[in-house]
Amino acid sequence: MNKTTNWSLQGSYFETCNCVTSCPCIWLQPPSEGNCKLLVAWHIESGHLENQSLDGLNVALACYSPGHMKDGNWQAALYVDERANDEQFNAITQIFSGQQGGHPALLMSFVSEVLGAKKVRIDYQEQGNKRLLSIPGIAQAEIEGIQGIKEGDATIDNPPLCVVTSHPAVVARSSHYQYQDYDKVWKFTERNGFYSPFVYQP
Repeated sequence: MNKTTNWSLQGSYFETCNCVTSCPCIWLQPPSEGNCKLLVAWHIESGHLENQSLDGLNVALACYSPGHMKDGNWQAALYVDERANDEQFNAITQIFSGQQGGHPALLMSFVSEVLGAKKVRIDYQEQGNKRLLSIPGIAQAEIEGIQGIKEGDATIDNPPLCVVTSHPAVVARSSHYQYQDYDKVWKFTERNGFYSPFVYQP
């Protein structure tokens, strides 16, 4: 492991998968359909690895879990903003592959096969309580937050398994979710989503 303590990322993220809302996987229960087809996106507002700035870049990760997520055996594909130079690409790849520790290392401990890591165009948007992602030719997703009974967002905090531990997750539902790359072709609507700010560090 090429671990260092001199890195941090913060910004906003969202995810969507094929489970019903709210995803049972975060409670260590079996996926709704027996497997999980997950797409996660991050917008890095500010971040660095050593002296390499990662400000303003987008990252996405597609994961497939063939069964109970806590049992591992995930496949994963990483997508890095095409605006990243080679040093930024390497830094992001190190962090999100778990080589630099922190919560990404915990998430990647469930991955048994990395399908690939490549630079692509990533369009990440926030529109009120909506989050949108477009990777031309690969992925398109849109989710919308669900309002709670006390008004405001419906949220979940501190579940046993989650992509972000630093902030409560807003519970959302997808209006569109499509992914096609490697040997995967997924298309769903009205499925689970989450979004929140995020902070990652060692």
